[in-house]
Amino acid sequence: MKNQVLKFNKLILFSIALLIGGVLSLTSCKKSEKGMSRLSINLIDAPGDYQQVNVEILQVKVNHETDGWIDLPTISGTYDLLTLQNDVSATLVDGGTLPAGKITQLRLVLGDNNTVMIDSLLYPLSTPSAQQSGLKINLNHTFLSNQMYEMVLDFEADESIVEQGNGSYSLKPVISVENIYPI
Repeated sequence: MKNQVLKFNKLILFSIALLIGGVLSLTSCKKSEKGMSRLSINLIDAPGDYQQVNVEILQVKVNHETDGWIDLPTISGTYDLLTLQNDVSATLVDGGTLPAGKITQLRLVLGDNNTVMIDSLLYPLSTPSAQQSGLKINLNHTFLSNQMYEMVLDFEADESIVEQGNGSYSLKPVISVENIYPI
């Protein structure tokens, strides 16, 4: 009788182990079926009426339809937007990996080292929400598995600077996605 109970317990343990193994293998198959995409993001600008428009970019994030917010490997730094003209761009993300699927938004998180130069004087740029939640850009683009993409963002510096009544300046970014294309 004791042997039968022992065999029965072993059978139950073996069945549970098989069930857990099956569930884990199905879960891992679903993740690997999803696939990954790669993305590079470049920043450009058009000529403006300022001598410099310096924007500190700390992080680039994308919002994946099913996986939520994903931090991309960002080349952080302070970029003078007015130097990004005539086929000159700044690379913000160089081949970042993200799950294939629909990306609904992109977010640029700014630092506090943002300035505008007017008549050879630098003025700080107030960026109220860009430092906490980031500048949000709607995308609604589907990235295919095993594909490399390049995205070009046009930061319209001339349209993004707002002079306040007290002589200070704020940054109300106007950014458009010029294109997203597979490479």
